[in-house]
Amino acid sequence: MNSQAPQSANTAGPASDFEIRDKDNIAAGVDAEVVVANQRVFTGKLAWVFAALCILYTAFHIGVMNFYPLETWVFRLTHVATGLALGFIYFSGRAFPAEPAGKKALSPLEWALLLPAAVMILIALGQIMLAITSGELVKTGAPKEAMLWTFGYPLLGGTTLALIASWVSPTHARDRVALPDVLMAVAAITVGAYIISHAEFLRIRAQVFPHFNDMFASIAGILLILEMTRRLAGLALVAIVSVFILYGFVGPWLPGVLEHKGYAPARFFAFIYTDNGILGPTTAISSTYIILFITFAAFLQASRVGEYFVNFAFAAAGGARGGPAKVAVFSSALMGTINGTSAGNVVSTGSLTIPLMKRVGYTPQTAASVEAAASSGGQILPPIMGAGAFIMAEITGIAYSDIVIAAIIPAALYFLSIYFMVDKEALKKGMRGLPREDLPEFGKLARQAFLFIPIFTLIGALFMGYSVIRAGTLAMAAAAVVSWFTPFRMGVKEILYAFEIAARMSLQLVAVCAAAGVIVGVIALTGIGTRFSSMLLELAGQSQLVALFFAMCVSIILGMGMPTTAAYAVAASVIAPGLIQLGIEPLTAHFFIFYYAVMSAITPPVALAAYAGAAIAQSDPMKTSVESFKFGLAAFVVPFMFFYAAPLLMQGAWYENLHAFVTAAFGIYLLASGIQGWFFGLVNLALRVVLILAALAMIAGGLASDLIGLAAAGVVFAFQRKFVNPANTAKGLD
Repeated sequence: MNSQAPQSANTAGPASDFEIRDKDNIAAGVDAEVVVANQRVFTGKLAWVFAALCILYTAFHIGVMNFYPLETWVFRLTHVATGLALGFIYFSGRAFPAEPAGKKALSPLEWALLLPAAVMILIALGQIMLAITSGELVKTGAPKEAMLWTFGYPLLGGTTLALIASWVSPTHARDRVALPDVLMAVAAITVGAYIISHAEFLRIRAQVFPHFNDMFASIAGILLILEMTRRLAGLALVAIVSVFILYGFVGPWLPGVLEHKGYAPARFFAFIYTDNGILGPTTAISSTYIILFITFAAFLQASRVGEYFVNFAFAAAGGARGGPAKVAVFSSALMGTINGTSAGNVVSTGSLTIPLMKRVGYTPQTAASVEAAASSGGQILPPIMGAGAFIMAEITGIAYSDIVIAAIIPAALYFLSIYFMVDKEALKKGMRGLPREDLPEFGKLARQAFLFIPIFTLIGALFMGYSVIRAGTLAMAAAAVVSWFTPFRMGVKEILYAFEIAARMSLQLVAVCAAAGVIVGVIALTGIGTRFSSMLLELAGQSQLVALFFAMCVSIILGMGMPTTAAYAVAASVIAPGLIQLGIEPLTAHFFIFYYAVMSAITPPVALAAYAGAAIAQSDPMKTSVESFKFGLAAFVVPFMFFYAAPLLMQGAWYENLHAFVTAAFGIYLLASGIQGWFFGLVNLALRVVLILAALAMIAGGLASDLIGLAAAGVVFAFQRKFVNPANTAKGLD
């Protein structure tokens, strides 16, 4: 989710003004590209030039992954450097004004910053290009002054001045590029060129005796990554990364488990910009799996298959009581699994579902809360899980297919919970669904079910043993082919458009994963992860339950304000080793952390998905985050469920897995009934408590606890049906 408020052509207005103009395509425009408040929209020749650059960026990744593998560092550095360059071109440092400002001359302050910045960055770029072409690189053992005055100092100085200039320069029209951003784009390419050309030396010397140029290039690169992260993901992740960088230098003066010996700046920064940090697992994922599936999502978007998913959800559930809320559950599940961020999913599907929920009687706050909770759930839904499955496979070494299978029951329980919650809300308030005449005809959409083929192609290819990259590429091809049987046939132009929007859609996650790589690098260098695990073991006193509670808190705190990919990667680096040392299975430990990292998007006080929904619904953000937490409460229970009942992660015989799912699903139903205060009618506070306790008993997974839960639910049912009441209960005691 971008730090700036989203603006989109498909954002609906207040419910009272919302009209369904085309019932056969009620979702028209729902997957249109969202233009955020600080995003540039080029016209004319600039639009063609930068569209071509975006197409080349996506084509480079797809080509390398499928046809022409590159050396790892070269591939990842090209991914980061060019991604940053495109990011600075497309996204301004601040939101654009509502009314475009006229072209103004540079102020004296801007001239004072930009002129020397341009000179220094161009000197650094010229020096590294000359060194590459002549072969006169800064080899290991080179004098410390080598290229220092023609590369190191100018690069860092110019980057810093350009960064300051981007903060003080006023924003103008969306269709123009600002000079400070052009200079930072050039600086990003310069950093990438230096590290690529010196990779063979850096692999050896970065951890031992780096050159000063290594340090200056790394510092400039980190500054650019943090600035792009601020523009695209807000200040929360920037603040967290800054704290970790500071920790690298103040460790000798910190107490207890936080103490470390400290590091020289050259060694610290050079180490961070290697495959131990920025070029490590987080960038490995963003440069392969994330780019791949963002491109797949772009193909679905360009072929309008995303619209079909939402239309199908409306046809299936729009007429039920509280229909739009149930549509939000289904459509967010379908769209969210291929969307890299919870908040991004809210913006895309919520612009349609939130006004319609308000139309049938949900309050703005509840409408936004339902959409936020449902959209967050898309991140835990197989087969893609918002790229989380691939990160988990990379970190743990567990087969991707095993992770996807393990995710099925927990994801089903989560969406069942939200479905039950919205259904109980509709029952309490006597809501109805949308009129059937306003909804797409299910029969027509059922005849277009072939549009699900890309998803089935992806799943089938994965389980047939194809690699993730090959499966994703086949799914892209399937999306293009099925479009030929619709009015939105994909030809060369549409495929190139998909490549173009894929590049822009990926820029946020490129920056976020690189920023998370800084944290991973600090953890690896300082050993804080190992020491934190030891502290966790001591605090837990060998109690797995206590350790899991601490892990839950840390995962949520680390995830506040961060996209799922970054939140999980950081939390797993810090927490997972300690949980595994306590004897918790690696799959269970990582799933536990992943769930809470995802749910940080709806956890107050920093709940990005809830805030995105509140902006659309025009509701109070904090109250919306609290209510979205309530709707997503099952996700805070499910991780403890699969800790106690391994069959919930498909870790048992088929009948054990089935028993665990059925009893847990009934427990989820009881939990929703207790929270919403409606079982087979309104229930008072005392009976709500009984229902919640019965739910927890059913969720525990044992036969005895299941019987206790069923008995408690039966008592509540008997009270509601007047089979038992206080009067005849008292007589029975005589």
